[in-house]
Amino acid sequence: THYSKLTHEDIILSWNWTSDMPLECTSHYVKIRCYINATQFVGPKDWSDWSPVEVIPGKDIEPGGSGVFPLDPVVAVGSDLTFCCVHEEDQRITNMTYGSKSYTMMQLSSRSHAIRVLNASVSNSSGTNVVCRLENGLEGSVVFVGYAPDTPQNLSCETSNFLIIKCTWKPGRPSGLYGERRTKYSLFERTSGKNVSCEVSEVNKDHVCDFPVLPAQKTYDFILGVSNPIGQAKSSLLVDITQRVHPKTPEKLTVTGNNSTSIQLRWFINGSFAETRLLCQIEISSSHSERKLHNVSMPGRKSSTYTAQLSELHPDTKYQLRVRCSAADHFWKWSDWSRGLEQTTSEAPPARGPEIWRERSPSGESLIVFWKPLSLSESNGKIVSHEVSCYLQDTILEHKIISEPSNSTEIKLGKSDCVISVVARNQAGSSPPSSITSVELPSDNVTTDQAVAMGNGINISWDSYPNMTCGYIVKWCHSSGSEPCSVDWQKFPSNTTNVVIKSALFKPGVRYNFSLYGCKSMGYQLLKNVTGYMKELPPKTAPNFIVEETSSDSILVKWEDIPIEECRGFLKGYLLSFAKGEKDALKPRLSESGNPELKVNNITDLTKKSMKILDLQGKTSYQLELQAYTAGGLSPPNSLYVVTKEDSVGLIIAILIPVAVVVLLGVLASIFCYRKREWIKETFYPEIPNPENSKALQFQRNICEGNKTLKTLEMNPCTPNSVEVVETQSTAPKIEDTEMMSPAAETTVPEDGSESEMENHVVVSYCPPIIEEEISNPPTDEPGGSSQVVYIDIQSMYQPQIKPEEEPEIDLVTTAGYKPQMQLSISTLKIEGHSPVEEELDKTAGYRPQANTNAWNMGTPDSPGSVESNNENASFGSPCSINSRQFLLPPKDDEDSPKPINTGWSFTHFFQNKPND
Repeated sequence: THYSKLTHEDIILSWNWTSDMPLECTSHYVKIRCYINATQFVGPKDWSDWSPVEVIPGKDIEPGGSGVFPLDPVVAVGSDLTFCCVHEEDQRITNMTYGSKSYTMMQLSSRSHAIRVLNASVSNSSGTNVVCRLENGLEGSVVFVGYAPDTPQNLSCETSNFLIIKCTWKPGRPSGLYGERRTKYSLFERTSGKNVSCEVSEVNKDHVCDFPVLPAQKTYDFILGVSNPIGQAKSSLLVDITQRVHPKTPEKLTVTGNNSTSIQLRWFINGSFAETRLLCQIEISSSHSERKLHNVSMPGRKSSTYTAQLSELHPDTKYQLRVRCSAADHFWKWSDWSRGLEQTTSEAPPARGPEIWRERSPSGESLIVFWKPLSLSESNGKIVSHEVSCYLQDTILEHKIISEPSNSTEIKLGKSDCVISVVARNQAGSSPPSSITSVELPSDNVTTDQAVAMGNGINISWDSYPNMTCGYIVKWCHSSGSEPCSVDWQKFPSNTTNVVIKSALFKPGVRYNFSLYGCKSMGYQLLKNVTGYMKELPPKTAPNFIVEETSSDSILVKWEDIPIEECRGFLKGYLLSFAKGEKDALKPRLSESGNPELKVNNITDLTKKSMKILDLQGKTSYQLELQAYTAGGLSPPNSLYVVTKEDSVGLIIAILIPVAVVVLLGVLASIFCYRKREWIKETFYPEIPNPENSKALQFQRNICEGNKTLKTLEMNPCTPNSVEVVETQSTAPKIEDTEMMSPAAETTVPEDGSESEMENHVVVSYCPPIIEEEISNPPTDEPGGSSQVVYIDIQSMYQPQIKPEEEPEIDLVTTAGYKPQMQLSISTLKIEGHSPVEEELDKTAGYRPQANTNAWNMGTPDSPGSVESNNENASFGSPCSINSRQFLLPPKDDEDSPKPINTGWSFTHFFQNKPND
């Protein structure tokens, strides 16, 4: 249903409506009614009746109306499309596709089915196919999807010949439509009302449309219209054609006049420029000069030729020429450059004479004259020869013509001098002469300095010489191996004291020799010589060196000078490196080995050609490396391997020193032991051992407290293990080392006081008795003497017995028997007599156990007790069995007593005191 509001002024009413479904797909029905909504009418108002129904029949009710509809439509991108397929009653549709995609069909009638395509995308140049497949055939349509045209951008109009106006623009986004559906352009000029259709290509970025220049019209108001089946657009421009002149490219460029310094150039421009002036620009370039632009203004003409004169050119020079033009009054654009034209000017005489120098030959009889070739800008043509003349007061002594390419000649002068003149000639004439005198002033104290390498040149400096009035000349020589030396020089004004000499012939690492000359009015004087490098490099090789002499601790090395050609810089010194090392082809260089023992000597005295390496080890291999260095770096090393000689003196000293040290230590030890013999004896071999230092006598506490678990401390009856009797013939009885005497025993001592033999020993196993008994010794007066074995109780064992008639001066040492080392109370012993001799014997008794008797446990049932005394300490038992074969310690108190005789030697004798003399 559609509503529209109308006024009474409308006579014919119309209504436009576009259906979503193409009208061909099925029938459409329309009816209409009216309603008058007049405010001034107050009566009842109502709708009119409906008009009769108007039918727009579809193709599905027409016979033979089969097909796909709409047929070949053009739509905008993004549209929603509906396509229908109308077929005959007896046919059936298989499917419908849009492009390559199949869509679900909607049935509109018995003969019509439709599909719906949403958001259609741009189609290709030939469109997108819609196909309806039937059982016995197919129907189809082509859809063209594109864009409406954009508004043209950058619309511009100009003329190149005042005959045609050319307008250009940018179309914007392509429409995607081609062929008869393409975008069409038209150019309409509103002042004249003239309209021109423009034929353009959719694929070009810039579009062009030509409009004819109208007579007597300079201003044009253009409207550019753009349209296609989807939409349309337009753009406008107002332009004065006289201010939009863009001439065409100049043609037919030629040269009509030519001499050594000027050229006349001609060219042609197509167009009618009678009403304006032209500005033309000529580009001039050559191989040895910068590009130049020459502007020429001239009145315009109709399809005419234009000329221009170019002056101030250089003789014998090839120039490249080209031209472009524009409007002179209102500049808009330059035309394109014309094609290039090459033209060479004619020759002219050389502009100046060549630079010259001279040198006396080594013999002094002739003079060698050198000259430099003129540059292209100075020669003004090809130089064919040089004329060399020698004048002496306007008299020509010698005249030569030297053809190219020679740049030197020799003149025989003897010892005389003259003025040399050199003139260069080409096809056009001769140059002005260049002159120099052959006089060379004497020089004193000419020194040789070193120049500074700059990398791109050689820096030379000198002191100012006020008497040099006409400047300085620096002369040097280029030489490359076998080729002859090429002399070169440069002149400098009198106020110069520092210059950098540059030359394309200079090479890094090559030494050049320079000579500085000062110029005076009467001749030239050598001031000093200079040597230098453009750039210093490391030496090419290291100096050759040899080992001149070796010793056990030094090496003398000598080397040779490096040839100047291989130095490649000023030598600063030598590096002599050495370290221990064997010869090995795979071994790295010393400088790269990282050897911590590497030592390097820097030798900066270049006059020194030898060096002695000191403080070396004998019979050792050393690796030596020698390098030279310049400001450019180090040369490759030269290596030698050398073995030092064996150090015989050192070997002897190495043997003698340890021997002397051992002997000295032995002597010192002997002296020390002799002087400290008493201290050593008391410390290591005391007569009475110190219990605190004796490990053997340090018993556990529970041993002496009667631990019943220790059976070794129980005093059980036992049978003696063995008795060993060693008999020795003696004239009198003697007391054995371990003999134990009872009170009834008698001992006979020799009256003469001679020492008894100590070599017969009786070994008696000791076992404490349980029952006290006294066994008298058998008689001792048997012939030959015999040893005695006596079993006594522990009380009688410790008391030595002597006869009453014995002299008290008895030798205590020889009569002393074994006793425990402790002081017993004599009152506790049951003896009938007690004499001072007995007391002395008690004091001088032999070895005694180092124990405290008060700590002995007497409570054990097997411990011996005194039956005649109530004192607990009167009777005691030893904690261990005791064996002795001789007196352990001789008495020390009595020095006057006789000493025992011992035929053997023991280490303790060494520490005994010598008898006093």
